[in-house]
Amino acid sequence: MSVDEMRVLEALEALGRRLRDQILKGEPPALEIPARTLANVVWDPKSKMLKLGPRKLRREFLDMGEAKKFMQTVLMLSLIVRARREGDYPTIRDLYYAGKHTIEYVDEHGRRRREETWDSQRESDSVIQDIEVATGLLREHMGILHDTKGKIVGRLIVRSAGDVIDCSRMGDGAYSIPPNPDSLEILEVDAEYVLVIEKDAIFNRLNKERFWEKNKCLLVTGKGQPDRSTRRMVRRLWEEFGLPVYVLTDADPYGFYIYSVYRSGSISLGYESERLATPGARFLGLTVTDIYEYKIPRNFIIKAKERDLKRAKELMNYPWFRQSKEWMRQLKLFLQRQEKVEIEALSGHGFKFLTERYIPEKLSSGKWIE
Repeated sequence: MSVDEMRVLEALEALGRRLRDQILKGEPPALEIPARTLANVVWDPKSKMLKLGPRKLRREFLDMGEAKKFMQTVLMLSLIVRARREGDYPTIRDLYYAGKHTIEYVDEHGRRRREETWDSQRESDSVIQDIEVATGLLREHMGILHDTKGKIVGRLIVRSAGDVIDCSRMGDGAYSIPPNPDSLEILEVDAEYVLVIEKDAIFNRLNKERFWEKNKCLLVTGKGQPDRSTRRMVRRLWEEFGLPVYVLTDADPYGFYIYSVYRSGSISLGYESERLATPGARFLGLTVTDIYEYKIPRNFIIKAKERDLKRAKELMNYPWFRQSKEWMRQLKLFLQRQEKVEIEALSGHGFKFLTERYIPEKLSSGKWIE
């Protein structure tokens, strides 16, 4: 077991020891866990990130309203500790099944009852997140695996599990970002910036054109809303190597929010923003004004739906958008014109327009939004 793995196990066991000590002292066992509620996620303008606030939940075994959640937390903690001690790497689905069982009992009226430890994976996943905030560990550090979506390509050399991997020698493919990017030893980076692309298809096209080679950059995609691993990898490249990060999405509120997740963090994972968010990320486009400045053909413009308009209004209420005059201008224009476009709409000017004019022009002129 490595030093890092030992530290993870020690942190997990320390949480269990606190409960044991309470019982040995004759105290009712209880857990104090930072609240992951929307009301406890705050915007920190200094760091430009979403963070968890000071509120904490007290989960007591002898509190009827909290007893089940308390036991779910202790059960999940025991499963994760066992996996770490035995050197196993369970998936979040494995943990759901390992802890799922039925408890039969007789209630105060003499009726036989059945209680499930958890009814859905959403419940067990939520308990894992509680353990994350209680210990200060990411689930990836605990050896818990999950489905990954992220890919990266370019002049980047990493060592993974003893193997050296050159991300510029992937053929037409790309390197799949592993569940725990912190396990990667980054040996060499020869790039001037990172270009994060919302869509997998656009990523594949730019990779096929070897855009990363011609423009000395790294290409990354999270295939839409990014997973934790993709966000962590982007953060590492920005933080450890000082690479500028640019995000390219569709011109719609959902694309704008994807950018904000990379830059400021997400509401649901506000407690991990310092490891997952990249405050220096810049929005490269498409913007609403680009629709008209680049004269997108009318037949490529899509009429916004009601849910798009609703989402735009929600973004305008988020402080990380509200504090930016340019973002407010873009969102107001979107609501006024009620039009959106996809990245592919630039193909109306030719298939090479995106790579040979739009991206280089935006980068050289500094026409991005922060």
